[in-house]
Amino acid sequence: MAAAERRDDLGIEDGDDDDIDENELRRQEDAYQRQYENEQTWDQLQEDEHGNLFVDKTAEQRARRQRLLSAAQSARIRKGMIRYVLLVVDLSRAAAAQDLRPNRLGCMLSLCRSFVREFFDQNPLSQLGIAVMRSGLVEKLTDLSGSPEAQVARLDAGKLGAPAGDASLQNALDLGVSLLRQLPPYGHRELLLLFAALASCDPGNVMDAVKACKDNHIRVSVVGVAAEVYVCRRITEDTGGTYGVALNEAHLEQLLMAHSPPPPATAAQAKAELVRMGFPQRSTEEASSAVFVGQEARLLPGSYTCPRCRSRVPELPVECHTCGLTLISSPHLARSYHHLFPVAPYHEDSEERAEAAAAAQAQQPAMRNEVTTSTGAYCFGCLREVSEPGVKGQLHLTLRCGQCKQVFCFECDAYVHESLHNCPGCEFLGAG
Repeated sequence: MAAAERRDDLGIEDGDDDDIDENELRRQEDAYQRQYENEQTWDQLQEDEHGNLFVDKTAEQRARRQRLLSAAQSARIRKGMIRYVLLVVDLSRAAAAQDLRPNRLGCMLSLCRSFVREFFDQNPLSQLGIAVMRSGLVEKLTDLSGSPEAQVARLDAGKLGAPAGDASLQNALDLGVSLLRQLPPYGHRELLLLFAALASCDPGNVMDAVKACKDNHIRVSVVGVAAEVYVCRRITEDTGGTYGVALNEAHLEQLLMAHSPPPPATAAQAKAELVRMGFPQRSTEEASSAVFVGQEARLLPGSYTCPRCRSRVPELPVECHTCGLTLISSPHLARSYHHLFPVAPYHEDSEERAEAAAAAQAQQPAMRNEVTTSTGAYCFGCLREVSEPGVKGQLHLTLRCGQCKQVFCFECDAYVHESLHNCPGCEFLGAG
């Protein structure tokens, strides 16, 4: 009966089963779950001074803003621009539990696909590989590479099979050591475990593998899905990683996505060296220009030519399979630049800060034409009207840049610090 009601909510009739693709049905179910993920929507209803109800999202916005502020605390700390990360997903029998929706396996794989794309967006010069733990063994799914689509294609529940057996932390650490210890010393070596079990079935002493990780400067971090496990806490403390246990789906996504930006680094973890890189030239994508590309010698058009040995590679960034030169493009360097000079976090506006900012803007000729209304000011980014500080019934947070003193809404604040990485108000002052 519940399944029939769910199908009715999705707009699916019994006679149309043959016309609906299985992937389309899966996308509709995912959309349904996202829509009703928050079952306590009544908590967002507030009443203004006139007795009217409105949806107050300031609590949710403040929680997201707190994550932005916590990320900004380490903004000026030295970070690794080139990372080598091995993601290990737990596919033991504990991944079949249904305390997450639809189950632990489906939730973990969905978040892993999002994490892979976010990782390469934040770290275009880095490489990532994927492995799984199942039946006491560890299986490597993909090699370390800079292609997000190649990694995401392997994270399919139908291709991976059903969860089975126990998880082995020692085998996962041994695989990480064997893959990461041979990498260049200027790269940051990391091992990220998505752990769903409550115990580890190891063939030997797991602390020997922990010592090997520490000797090879491998940082091990664990994201727990079930409950805190002492051995996981010990591993992360000895190797300088982090350990967090998820409370729900949203918290699990938050813990996993926290590993996408580069973590703070020490001088002992990676040496500061000049890395030789090449900027290859792209050939045309016409069928007549197809050549044998890569180490597998695939016949493809639109390849890249290594400037040192003239070999052809299919995509960027990548390490040339002939001469070993790191091949990148200029946008990859530009997208890594914001980690060195991030935008300072905006301050939540108050009546005192608004008065001080108004006095400061009065002395700036370029900002005297700021548009205001009787109910507040406009966001400098999207020109949407925002309420004045202290107004009852305010729907959105009002934030202000400490440099240019301009007002921004919460959406623009998140966009500036997560995607744009430049303050529009400060850029306007610099251009003027």
